[in-house]
Amino acid sequence: MGAATAAALAGCTSTDTASSGGGSASAASSAPGSATPSTSPSADAGPTPSASASATAASTAAGTTDGISLDGWTLEQKVGQLLVVGVDAGSTTPPGRYVTELHVGGVFLSGRSSRGASATKALVDSLQALVTEDSAHGSRLLISTDQEGGDVQVLSGPGFSTMPTALTQATSGAEALKASATTWGAELASAGVTMNLAPDADLVDIADPTSNAPIGQWKREYGHDAATVTACAGAFAAGMRGSGVIPTFKHFPGLGRVTQNTDIASGVTDAVTTREDAAVGIFRTLIGEGTCAVMASSADYSLIDAGTPACFSSAVITDLLRGDLGFEGVVITDDVAAAVQVSDWTPGDRAVSAVKAGCDIVLAAADASVADAMASALVEAAQADEAFAARVDASVRRVLALKATLG
Repeated sequence: MGAATAAALAGCTSTDTASSGGGSASAASSAPGSATPSTSPSADAGPTPSASASATAASTAAGTTDGISLDGWTLEQKVGQLLVVGVDAGSTTPPGRYVTELHVGGVFLSGRSSRGASATKALVDSLQALVTEDSAHGSRLLISTDQEGGDVQVLSGPGFSTMPTALTQATSGAEALKASATTWGAELASAGVTMNLAPDADLVDIADPTSNAPIGQWKREYGHDAATVTACAGAFAAGMRGSGVIPTFKHFPGLGRVTQNTDIASGVTDAVTTREDAAVGIFRTLIGEGTCAVMASSADYSLIDAGTPACFSSAVITDLLRGDLGFEGVVITDDVAAAVQVSDWTPGDRAVSAVKAGCDIVLAAADASVADAMASALVEAAQADEAFAARVDASVRRVLALKATLG
């Protein structure tokens, strides 16, 4: 951990965090906004990475894309790497065509599965086995899921611990939380999961945390002040990293001050957060701690770029996250497959808008079928615009660089 996070470790057990309660969420309630808590994928094992993919390992300790060649990659193969599609975590016959025909860069294990680690590993292995030199130059799939804790835990059963909510995790203190996260990460790794769309780094600092529908209502926040959230999210991420799982900080630039859920509502707007906000500062600290990805929110931030969902906003992604904060790693959208917040955009426009804004991966978790339209739109945009084609290449290199950190 960096000095700023280390200095805040004691904050992980602050009285604010320990005493504040989120609303209790029933498992049958509508899922919180993130990569849809009831929708997640995972996969691992399969073909040996090609020389091209392996060559990236030496160039990517901190996300650098130096030396990553795209020679021989077709445009269709490139845009496929920018898509992550949802696969039912409990499936025994996953739709492999997304791997073989669309060349997707990863899958998201979705829904809920209590089948355990062995069954999950079998699912992952079956997906990884579909990756070939012809489909994606041997570049193995990123296997991701939502394993936060509480009501947002896709994988359970033999081999997986029951994870408490983030608010409860925070009461244990940062060192204990890091140790727990190391265990949880090892469980994911044993099942072939290589990327966790967690931890939640949102600052829920409103008067009634439970009125924050996507986060506070479900006790997904680590606390209600920036120091606590930074320390605890950093500890969780460090544990994941230590077990070989890529952590993902979400939902940039913060989803803790809205009252509606982007999955099931439109016009979700944060009218408080600014570029210099403490909520943004949390991400500034965390992205300096080591290999990670950042998930971009689909909410609208009226004081940063009014009228545009963050994941479609170059002001948020390119100017703020990459420019002001200096993040050079992979940016993934929140789930934009079926979210009501982005329903005014066609699936193809969602993908193109996200990549134009500076995102690298478009997440289609709730409805993988939209990936066809997304891939076609990305290809058409790249064929029509050299600048967009260059943007695609840059994102593919970042995705391959992230994969290379997995060995």
